[in-house]
Amino acid sequence: MHKRTWRFVFFTLAILAGFAAGLGYGWGINPVQYHSTGPQALQIDYQTDYILMVAELYQAEGDLAMALARLDFLGNTSPLALMNDAIGYADAQRYASADLGLMRNLAFAVQSALDGLE
Repeated sequence: MHKRTWRFVFFTLAILAGFAAGLGYGWGINPVQYHSTGPQALQIDYQTDYILMVAELYQAEGDLAMALARLDFLGNTSPLALMNDAIGYADAQRYASADLGLMRNLAFAVQSALDGLE
């Protein structure tokens, strides 16, 4: 074989060995570990969008229990506190008045339900 052919074979073997070593290290020795990846770790803009979607579903379905279950997905924070933060953020970011109305309507329904429990 020519010297040039040996270089190509050596180069190919080196690439394959590096690829195999990288996979072995990444999967076996030091795999990725995720931390703080739950929905409660979402930034306020994504939480606001999620709450807006819940408010739209509440408007369409009228099921407050399901809306509360969906809001509970965001973590241990009170649903009313989550909605107040989201409404404040949406107001500051100039969301459409119809969207703000949907979120306020859901917040009012949740507040009325909580007042009825007391």
